[in-house]
Amino acid sequence: MDFELSEEHRMLKELVARFVRDELMPLEGKVLEREAKGEGAHLLKSECARIDKKSSELGLWGLDAPAEFGGSDLPFEAMIGVNEEIGKTVTPYILPPDSPNLRMLMVTANAEQRTAYLEPYARGEKVSAIAISEPNAGADPASMITRAIKDGNHWVLNGRKIWISRAEHADFTIVMAVTDKAKGARGGISAFLVDKGTPGFNVLRRIPMIGGHITYEVALEDCRLSASQLLGREGEGFAPMQVRLSTRRLFMAAWCIGIAQRALEMICEHAPQRVTFGVPLSERQAVQWWVADAATKIHAARLIAYDAAKKVDLGRDARVEISMAKVFATEMAWEIVDHAMQTFGAMGMAKEMPLQFLASKVRLMRIYDGPSEVHRWVIARRLLGLR
Repeated sequence: MDFELSEEHRMLKELVARFVRDELMPLEGKVLEREAKGEGAHLLKSECARIDKKSSELGLWGLDAPAEFGGSDLPFEAMIGVNEEIGKTVTPYILPPDSPNLRMLMVTANAEQRTAYLEPYARGEKVSAIAISEPNAGADPASMITRAIKDGNHWVLNGRKIWISRAEHADFTIVMAVTDKAKGARGGISAFLVDKGTPGFNVLRRIPMIGGHITYEVALEDCRLSASQLLGREGEGFAPMQVRLSTRRLFMAAWCIGIAQRALEMICEHAPQRVTFGVPLSERQAVQWWVADAATKIHAARLIAYDAAKKVDLGRDARVEISMAKVFATEMAWEIVDHAMQTFGAMGMAKEMPLQFLASKVRLMRIYDGPSEVHRWVIARRLLGLR
């Protein structure tokens, strides 16, 4: 069993590492300053345009997009390495397009939708969002109550969605809704494509989160869609949604590996320089054990992530392995960043340092796309033979 990346994929990982180091990390000071002022962690349009141009020139767009749309059609295994490097910076940037929604579209879009949505999205020409969670349906999406009722050649959506990233400026949003209440998650949930500006799709409020992240709450009020905006088949939206969630969970694991690796490197750089009571921190057993444990757990998380990715690439059911990767990587990164903050002392708490921001990002990921408790439940149910 080989857990090493192929030479091609290793070279890609190194290219992304240089891009992160040369283009994204120099912007961290400005991002942290904006976040400290309460403006949210964001890039200016001019900054984003420059980074988009550079990443496009480097051939980093559409890495896992279909080759027919100009993408590189890379496997999950390669994307783990890419996202590990992206995770090392606090500068908020995702290489276009956002893979989770891309992969959901790839398994659901019909010919017309591939032309209108998937193709321009794969080329990075459109921004998307997805609306799954509701005020009373977060970790359990099967309990959503947003309804979609058929009316002739149209669908009418009513309900409320929350915790939606990019809802305000997305060109289209994938909205999950109940089309058959009796069937629920087993044949009663469908996906719809809602274009920006569609009457009845109302962004209610902007919700600032920790780590400078912004989400939104949306109300669907007699939101009328044509029959052609049903994504996939009626009642079969739950499984493709899980494809999307599984993709993001694996990427979160990769981001956390990158975050933990950066935190470890910061400890190793700072500890020999910081002297307390006449002795460098690097000679303290507590710090040495933090370093040893961090390196061990990062290695373990990386192996778990690559194993899960390989199984996905082979078409195998990897839901348990993906849950393992998300739980282990997020909690591992939380511990290592916390130890890094402890090593830096008061400076580790400063808003001008990236550690507090990395900690906030990890804390979000311990909730997003299924909290750790739900993933442990998934793992345990499979092992215990429970439905």
